[in-house]
Amino acid sequence: MKRHVLPTLLAASAVLTLGLAGCSAGSSADTADASEGVSIVASTNVYGSLAEAVGGEFADVTAIIDSPDKDPHEYQADGQNQLSLSKAQIVIENGGGYDDFVGTMLSAAKNSDATVLNVADLSGYDQNPADGEFNEHLWYDFPTMTKLVDALVAELSALDAGDASVFQANGESVKAQLATLEAAETDLEAKYAGTGVAVTEPVPLYLLEAAGLTNRTPDAFSEAIEEDTDVPPTVLQETLDLFDTHAVKLLVYNEQTGGPQTDAVIEAAKKNGIPVVGVTETLPDGVDYFGWMKANLDAVSTALAQ
Repeated sequence: MKRHVLPTLLAASAVLTLGLAGCSAGSSADTADASEGVSIVASTNVYGSLAEAVGGEFADVTAIIDSPDKDPHEYQADGQNQLSLSKAQIVIENGGGYDDFVGTMLSAAKNSDATVLNVADLSGYDQNPADGEFNEHLWYDFPTMTKLVDALVAELSALDAGDASVFQANGESVKAQLATLEAAETDLEAKYAGTGVAVTEPVPLYLLEAAGLTNRTPDAFSEAIEEDTDVPPTVLQETLDLFDTHAVKLLVYNEQTGGPQTDAVIEAAKKNGIPVVGVTETLPDGVDYFGWMKANLDAVSTALAQ
């Protein structure tokens, strides 16, 4: 899967660090040197945030993808992350073709002892559906995140039995926050079930569909944008017509990628007075997973209420 990052994000990468509160997820070197806590390496800071919430002070967490200019589909290993993976006790990967570099790096690190939590496998979803492509953006799916939390509690408890009660309590707290997010989706569904929406990519679809919203974007459009290929003119026009005819009430786009055709649909939405909401694939600066997802839900709710 090919992707490209907006130049503005690349320019900002020198000053932007996507941190996790109370977590070493932005620094591989810190984790490699740590002498206390279960060592966890996550493919992205999204999973790093959840790992920190479950492991607390008894886990040392490293996130490999910790800024928007690092593309999981095209990531190249560096020495610090390779060292972290060589010492990892638990590795969290998204799977589903999203972050294949993790398996490659782990193999090169010759760390066969690490427990690998593959989120796509934990989800239970069919990763080769007959009626379309598998949506690998699983961090927008709260039931799957609940399964990941359960797996983390189990693995952390096995590695550090003395602190198992802490992991269990942390896990229950995390799942309660996830349940709150699911309740917000249910509230949206009660108000807006069946409302048409459009997306530039399938990044937020798990959240939108759980909220009862109907994606009316032509599959060929979102697939082309995700693959960084040209959208056929007829498909682009079909997508633009969604806004001209007000067939959708909201456009949700991926802030971390873009191009002329993405810009065209954003412009069409704004021209027709249809709200536009941006989402990302990694954590914004200074928030944890739960604050991030609450902000996403709040933005969707506010947009639909217009």
